[in-house]
Amino acid sequence: MNMFTSRREFLKITTLGSTGLLLSPTSAWAGIYEDELITLSEQLLQQWGESLLALQVNQPQAKGLHGGILCPACATIHGRCGDAIFPLLYLASKRKEQQYVDAAIRLYNWMEHMVSTPDGAWVNEVNVSDWKGITVFGATSLAEALIHFEHLLDKSTAQQWKNRLQKAGDYLYKNFTVNTGNINYPIAGSYALCLIGTYLQQPHFITKGKSLAKECLVYFTANGLIYGEGKPVPEKSAKGCYSVDLGYNVEESLPSFVLYAKLVNDTALLDQLTHSLKAHLEFMLPDGAWDNSWGTRNFKWTYWGSRTSDGCQPAYALMAGSDPAFYKAALQNTLLLAKCTHNKLLHGGPHYVQHGVLLCVSHSLAHSKALTTVLIQASSIKSTTAPLPRERIYGVKSFPEINTWLISTHKWRGTITGYDQEYSMKGGHASGGALSMLWHEDTGPLLVASMNRYQMVESFNMQRDNDPLSVCFTPGFTIIAGEQLYRHTNDLKAAVDYHESTGQITFNTRSLLVDENQLPAASPECTISYLFEKDVFHIHATAKNEKAVYSLPIISTHDEPVTLLSENKLEIRKAGSIVEITSSVPIKTTRALTDRAFNFVPGLEAIPLLFETNNIDIKISVRPHT
Repeated sequence: MNMFTSRREFLKITTLGSTGLLLSPTSAWAGIYEDELITLSEQLLQQWGESLLALQVNQPQAKGLHGGILCPACATIHGRCGDAIFPLLYLASKRKEQQYVDAAIRLYNWMEHMVSTPDGAWVNEVNVSDWKGITVFGATSLAEALIHFEHLLDKSTAQQWKNRLQKAGDYLYKNFTVNTGNINYPIAGSYALCLIGTYLQQPHFITKGKSLAKECLVYFTANGLIYGEGKPVPEKSAKGCYSVDLGYNVEESLPSFVLYAKLVNDTALLDQLTHSLKAHLEFMLPDGAWDNSWGTRNFKWTYWGSRTSDGCQPAYALMAGSDPAFYKAALQNTLLLAKCTHNKLLHGGPHYVQHGVLLCVSHSLAHSKALTTVLIQASSIKSTTAPLPRERIYGVKSFPEINTWLISTHKWRGTITGYDQEYSMKGGHASGGALSMLWHEDTGPLLVASMNRYQMVESFNMQRDNDPLSVCFTPGFTIIAGEQLYRHTNDLKAAVDYHESTGQITFNTRSLLVDENQLPAASPECTISYLFEKDVFHIHATAKNEKAVYSLPIISTHDEPVTLLSENKLEIRKAGSIVEITSSVPIKTTRALTDRAFNFVPGLEAIPLLFETNNIDIKISVRPHT
C-alpha cells in the first residue's frame, strides 16, 4: 500500500472506502439503517456498554482497581478489559455522552498502570499470566479508537495514546513471527501492524504485516479450514488431521484476515477467504450456533462461539457481498448473542441464567469490539440473505482433515468425530467416533459433546465447575475401575464408516475404552451405530466389557417437565414439541428428574440419563404438542 503524506489524507481515503479501511467518524453512522443486523448490533452494544460502564471501578483512591472493569464471576479485573476502549468511544460518539470518553480514559490508564510492560507489550493478566501475545488485540483496539475517535480526546491524551501505540507497534514488529502462539496471533498481527503502520506512517510495520500474512497463507486445508491451533504443533496427526479450532477461526482469525485483506486491497486473498468462510460456515447450526464440539480449543467453546475471542460478525457481515449466506450467518449469530444477553450483559451460554451461573464479563468485552466494527462499516454491508448450509438437506459431508462428518437429513442435524489432534492436555475434546452433536429443527440441541473431562486449561479465561457430580455431556460408554476412568470417547484411533440409503443414514464406529493416556481397559472393544431416519434417531451400542455403562445427557433446562412413562420410556416437554426417549433397558438418572447437570462447554443444562448395560438400543423422537 502507498503511504499517505498526512493523517488528514489517511482519513480522507478511509472516508472514501477505496482501500477497505474502516469508515471515518463523520460517515460511520450516516443515515438511518433499516437493517436487522445493524439495529440489533446497536441495541446489544448499548446494553453491554451501559453495564460495562456500571462495572468500572471509579475510585481514584483505590490504586490498582481504579479504571478497571470488575468481573462478577471471576471477582477480578481481566487484563484484556482495555480492549473495550474502542467500543466505549464509539458509544461516546454515538450517544454524545462524555461519561463514555471518561470511562475509556480511565480504562487506558488502568492498562498502563497494571498490565503494561517497558518493552511496549501488555500482559494477559495482572498476576497469573505474563503472556504478551495479547498485545496484538490491545494495540488494534487502541489504533481503531484513535483512527475513528481521536476528535473526542484532548490533544495531550491523544498524543499520549499515539506514543503508546507506537511502542506497541514496535513490540509487534520486533517480536511477532508466524510461530508466535497459535495461528490466530500472527494472522491478527498482520492486520494490527498494517493498520498501525498506516495510521502512524511507519512503512516497516506495513512490510512486516504483509510478510506475516503471506506466511499465514499456507495454513489452510484443501477444504479451506484454517489450521495451526495446536500445542504442541505436529503438522499432521496419526490420522492425517490438522490442528483446527472452529471457535478461534471464525471469531478471531477470519475476521482479522478479512480486515487485513480489505485494508491492503488484496483481492486474491479476499477470494481465498471467501472459500474459507464458506468452509467454516458448514459448521453453523440453523439457530446461529457454532458447532465446535470437536475443536482443539473447544475447552473455551460456548454455544455461540468462543469465550474470549471477538466474534464472527466482522468476517461474515463485511464479506456479505461475496455470498448472501454470509449476512445470514452474521445475523443468526447476533440473534443468538441477543438470546444469551440477560441483565444487559452477554452470558457464556444459553442456560447460564436458568442454572444460576454467574456471568464472566469477558464475553461482553470481546464481542463489543466485533459489533462496533460492524456498526462502523454499516453502510458497506449488503443485507441480502440466503440459506445457511446446514439449513439444506444434503446427507453427509466429510472433513477428513478433522476426521469429522456432518449430517443433514430431514429435521436432524448431526456431527460425528474421530478427531485425533489434541491440545496441551489429555481428555479434551470428544473423539472415538463420538456423536458430538444431535440437533433437531423443532427443539434445537438434544445431544452435545463437552470436554471428556472439564479442565481449566486457561484458568484466567474459564470458570470453575463447582458441581461435585460434574457430568461429561458426550454420550457414550464408560468404565470406572478403581480411580481409573475409561471412555470410548477418549480413543484417538477409532474407526468410522457410514452409508446412505433411501431415507436413512447409518454411521458405524469401532473404538476402545481407554483412559486419557490411551491405555485400554480390559476387553475394551466397543461398536456403536447411529441411524438417522425421518422421525426417529437410533443408537445401538455394544461394549465387550460387561462393566461398561452408557451415558446419555439429554439437553434440557430444569423448567422443562420430564415424565418417566415407564422404566424404559421418558418424555420431555419442550416449547412446541415433545421429545421421547425409549430404550431396551431401564432408564436411570444420576440425579432427580427436576434437577439438571450443567457444563460450561458449551454452557447448557442436561438430564444425565444412565443405562447400566453394555448392550443397548435407544430411540429418540420428536413430535409436536397435541
